[in-house]
Amino acid sequence: MRTVSWQERVDNNNIPIREEMAGHEDNRHESYLKAVAKQFMKHKLAVAGLVLFVLLILMAAFAPLLAPYDPNMIQDEFSAPPSAQHWLGTDQVGRDVLSRLIYASRVSLSIGLGSVAIYVAIGTVVGAVAGYYGGKVDMIINRIMDIFMSFPYLMVILVLVTIIGPGLFNIVLVLGLLGWPAVARLVRGSVLSIKQTEYVKAAQALGLSKRQIIFQEIMPNAMGPLLVNATFGAATAILSESSLSFLGMGVQPPTASWGNMLTAAQSITTLQSEPWLWIPSGLMIVITVLVINFVGDGIRDALDPKRR
Repeated sequence: MRTVSWQERVDNNNIPIREEMAGHEDNRHESYLKAVAKQFMKHKLAVAGLVLFVLLILMAAFAPLLAPYDPNMIQDEFSAPPSAQHWLGTDQVGRDVLSRLIYASRVSLSIGLGSVAIYVAIGTVVGAVAGYYGGKVDMIINRIMDIFMSFPYLMVILVLVTIIGPGLFNIVLVLGLLGWPAVARLVRGSVLSIKQTEYVKAAQALGLSKRQIIFQEIMPNAMGPLLVNATFGAATAILSESSLSFLGMGVQPPTASWGNMLTAAQSITTLQSEPWLWIPSGLMIVITVLVINFVGDGIRDALDPKRR
């Protein structure tokens, strides 16, 4: 018969206590999420924005089912006004504007969400390392961030896109690689304050590795400002893509994007006599950016402890 050691008895006696503490932690986490969700639901514009944003994502996902025509198919009528056959008319080469508008949502949302995913991932890791380690590591990373942020944002994007060539993947890559310094500084500031808390010091005393402390103890508590920044960053990326496409350096035809649909309507004659060529794409850009900003405002208010 095996003899039970004193340490095993202590551990066994502490099992109910540990389970109870874990239960309390789960309940506290659940109540926190409920409080955040409740505060978010009070922000009517944020709720409406979230609903519209979900609808935009669904429109992009089911574009082949929703679009009445192939976006690149040439119809019989050129620059035809809206009609029962073409709800938003046709463009200068006879393509259905509504179909191109629906398919363009895929491009614009992909650029917004894709570039944000890249620079949030980079900025989170870089900012967490700089804030936690400090010293020379922090100084070197800060100098690199200063260099990135010292150049005009749009000008650098134009130069890089000119060098590597326009296109959907290249624009996502450039926007993602240039947007991380702002996120890194935000994360760095959060880590600097959170690493002084008692639970982080307790994790250090328990012998957790630095990687575990950063990504399991610190980062979950620094996600609030990061989520808000990500929502506003997605709106900025969509505007940047529209600006690049309007200048002819964005997504290239025949692929439709809201920006290059505006590019095709630059002439005074088109602006005055053919509004269906530029108003729908312009409205989609405005609505999408406003919707994302409303969601960001709602998340910011919901995560603010003073408002709860």
